[in-house]
Amino acid sequence: MSLAGSQESRVAVLVDCDNTAPEVLEHALRVVAQFGRVVLRRGYGNPGTLANKWQEALVRLAFTPCLQFQYAAGKNTSDIALALDALEAMFDDRADTFCLVTSDSDFAYLCRKLRERGAQVVIVGEDKTPAALRNASDQFFEWVRPVVVTPSTGAGEVASAKGPGGHKLDAPKVELPKPLPKRRPRFVVEAVELLAANASDGKVSLSGVGQYVKRTDPSFSPKIYGHSGLLDMLRTYDLLTLQQEPGGHWTVRLRPKADGDDV
Repeated sequence: MSLAGSQESRVAVLVDCDNTAPEVLEHALRVVAQFGRVVLRRGYGNPGTLANKWQEALVRLAFTPCLQFQYAAGKNTSDIALALDALEAMFDDRADTFCLVTSDSDFAYLCRKLRERGAQVVIVGEDKTPAALRNASDQFFEWVRPVVVTPSTGAGEVASAKGPGGHKLDAPKVELPKPLPKRRPRFVVEAVELLAANASDGKVSLSGVGQYVKRTDPSFSPKIYGHSGLLDMLRTYDLLTLQQEPGGHWTVRLRPKADGDDV
């Protein structure tokens, strides 16, 4: 369900503060803005987590802190509270889309139960998120922790960076991150082949391909394969043909085999 739907979706953003960093909050809110109106914003954690690094971020972005004391060592009561609140919000019909901000695979079962009841589940997590949690969601969005840039060297450090005779040494070169190579995974062609088989004209909409691939792999993103978007990605395939229809939308089909092509 998205903003294009006839009725605006109600979104609950539930954050496992013990499992991630405060910097993730703004990214998560940008992600869920495409799905509807955020009606619940809650952050769950123990006293040490919420009172220290999370306090400023939760207050600034209007999240309700849900403090959970540990009744016994090694027991994480925050996870139980988050799961119960999610189910309560669903049964009370306060939310129909749930964004869980976590990389903890313990929430995979909660995701499955929410989806069984018809709710849409979105996960915002880090690269460490296990496949069990990624695949339990409708869509997975990876968040990359910001890189801490070392401040410029001070005057004392500059003075010491000199070679024999007082000659200044060249500053070390900073290597910029290399762009990801453009790749063309085979499963995209297989998706078009499968969907086009049920179309009378052999064509399928670009959005239809994107939705299908996202359902089969919630973490799919063209950027992972070095492309700016799905249209840019499909343009690189020799086996596919793109066409912009009169209404402005794009369709894709398998390229007709020419004489001499392998069967």
